[in-house]
Amino acid sequence: MLTINKALLKSVEQLACEAGEAIMQVYRRDFAVEFKIDKSPLTEADKAAHEVIARGLQALTPDVPILSEEDTQSFKGANAQGFYWLVDPLDGTKEFIKRNDEFTVNIALIEKGLPVLGVVVAPALKLTYLAAEDLGAFKAEADGQWQPIMASLPPLEGQPWRVLGSRSHTDSRLSAWLGELGKHELRPMGSSLKACFIAEGNADVYPRFGPTSLWDTGAAQAVVEQAGGRIVTFDNQPLGYAMPGYATPEQVLNPDFVVWGRATSPG
Repeated sequence: MLTINKALLKSVEQLACEAGEAIMQVYRRDFAVEFKIDKSPLTEADKAAHEVIARGLQALTPDVPILSEEDTQSFKGANAQGFYWLVDPLDGTKEFIKRNDEFTVNIALIEKGLPVLGVVVAPALKLTYLAAEDLGAFKAEADGQWQPIMASLPPLEGQPWRVLGSRSHTDSRLSAWLGELGKHELRPMGSSLKACFIAEGNADVYPRFGPTSLWDTGAAQAVVEQAGGRIVTFDNQPLGYAMPGYATPEQVLNPDFVVWGRATSPG
């Protein structure tokens, strides 16, 4: 039986950092860009990071299946205990291509449809966010020291909401939602960094309209929840990660969602 503890979290952190270094080796030089069937970009950095993570997780937990953005075909479902790894080797490939540093490595452990461990590494920024059930949420900078983090309470009356938005995706529904929210300041940002910034209290809310996949949110959701925040649908339902069988294109898609800090979501 897999035990979720600090040692496991540390091992996954080290693996994510190794994948981050593989990404940075590509980032520091010229690289080619391919396009998948869905027209999303793919670079050799995506592939290199996937290989590092897949090998590492197979060695660390050989009985736990892996669902990676770069390999959905090999995944046959969670194991008998309901565990599987959920991986986005390079989240924010568009940010990587733009060279704005806002890209991440995401590794989550899912247990019975819930993210119980997550590591998010932003290698160009030398930032790591990590969390595990009953351990809490942490941030590590260049020195590698884990510092506890906690999401913020709602802004005081009269103060603006600190809102994060996607740098690469826009939607007319966002403007309407922000109008209902009230006074706010909107800051664009790439990748899963948005959710992590809310987890550490540097922003209040991130509404997401438009397509995302399970691997875009799993690791960051673990961090947000352990920091006291929430990631829910606009109907206030939690995002689910149950994956009993093959990963079809429909099954890996998220509904629209919103990331809140502490006690900021309705209900």
